[in-house]
Amino acid sequence: MKCPFCGEDDTRVIDSRPADDNASIRRRRQCDRCKKRFTTYEKVESIPLVVIKKDMNRETYDRTKIEKGVFRSCHKRPISVDQMNALVDRVEAEIFRQEEKEIASSVIGELVMKELEEMDPVAYVRFASVYREFKDVSTFMEELKKILDK
Repeated sequence: MKCPFCGEDDTRVIDSRPADDNASIRRRRQCDRCKKRFTTYEKVESIPLVVIKKDMNRETYDRTKIEKGVFRSCHKRPISVDQMNALVDRVEAEIFRQEEKEIASSVIGELVMKELEEMDPVAYVRFASVYREFKDVSTFMEELKKILDK
């Protein structure tokens, strides 16, 4: 690691410890030439995930979009923020478990709906109504009948 103060190539690691809930490693270093100390963080490089939208446009994966959809569908429901975050964590884990560079937004939507259906039927129907773009009341009723038949 190059010293940020003098540019020397030789630096020593003095201390290493986990940082950011074990998501990275914090290393305390010292330059052999100028003796100044500095800190570096080491993280696993993740492959950027691209989401293929319905209109076939591509955009970088953004967890906050899933969070917003889940939080909106769970509004005024007896579901804690921790439960919602755990749901998003499970969906995200499944997305990355597939080890693909690209994923269709429809796959993400189906994963979210599967999780919501198990958690809260009302939140599920709310999410499905937006995700599946219900055009009229009959489409909405068909989805409700599916839930009631279970």
